[in-house]
Amino acid sequence: MMRSISVIIPNYNGKHLFEKYFEHNFNVIKNSINDVEIIVVDDASLDDSVCFLKEKYNNQITIIEKDKNTGFSDTCNKGIEIASKELIFLLNTDVYLTSSYFDKLFCYFEKADTFGVMGRIIGMNDDFIQDAARMPELHGKKIRIKNSYYVEDDNFFTPTIFLAGSAVLVNTKKIKLIGGFNNLFSPFYGEDFELCLRAWRMGWKCYYEHEAVCRHEISGTTKDYKKRNWVKFIYFRNRYFAHFLHLDGLDLLKWNIQIFIFDFLLSVLMLKFYKVKAYISYLSNLSLLIQSKKHFTFLMEKQSGKSINLGLVINNIEKMTKNKKIIKV
Repeated sequence: MMRSISVIIPNYNGKHLFEKYFEHNFNVIKNSINDVEIIVVDDASLDDSVCFLKEKYNNQITIIEKDKNTGFSDTCNKGIEIASKELIFLLNTDVYLTSSYFDKLFCYFEKADTFGVMGRIIGMNDDFIQDAARMPELHGKKIRIKNSYYVEDDNFFTPTIFLAGSAVLVNTKKIKLIGGFNNLFSPFYGEDFELCLRAWRMGWKCYYEHEAVCRHEISGTTKDYKKRNWVKFIYFRNRYFAHFLHLDGLDLLKWNIQIFIFDFLLSVLMLKFYKVKAYISYLSNLSLLIQSKKHFTFLMEKQSGKSINLGLVINNIEKMTKNKKIIKV
């Protein structure tokens, strides 16, 4: 079944990547989809990305130029807001699509509860799998995603707790309903995982299709962020955000005690100041996190008539994959 698709491409200083991959991806998309719009959202780039696109594709794509650099979540959300097609395909500038990428993806959306589907992500110059399906687990009170896997069954829709934001096809109405990515996670890290947690808790499903293949240039879109400890700070801060948003009651209390002792206090003693800074940032954003959590809880209970916790999500995914031959990668 052919579908209409809004392709949203977030960009920051990606002229060199557009020069390498955009023409090819543009042709794959046009050859695969009859009804398509391509939206490039520029996150206040300092290079000539926008000029390059206007010169070569001005009448064929929509370009949104932001005045201020605000990161991945907000940049994608600007595109999601104006997307007019049935599905949204989020595509990073450092991804190379194979010619048959979309062939097996549309059937997933024949299921009314499908939120999104991603394909296999491999290296740009090798076949090493960077991302496939992911299985969730609660380790103590910490949310973790296990190593990538796929299922040896061509007729099985493989569930995944995680859809990589670099190349993912999602239902437009559903992603708009839950407000797209959470801007608290800007500039990057963990926003796609947190989005999927919300999707599963809304009663929807996320899938992985092993035969849909794309190539990815590792760190192609984030290599300008060179301050190592700053990146670690963002990583841990966003992990704290995700846990607060998706743990409840006694589990949330136990987790807060756990991170205060083992993350904050031990990090002070071990001089891991990026982690200390992350914890302080978590505390300083509590009011915004509470507001975000309340809003999502309202949406979830309105959608499904009940509150769906992470334990139920994990049990659901485990039941879906029971007795299946799982290949770990």
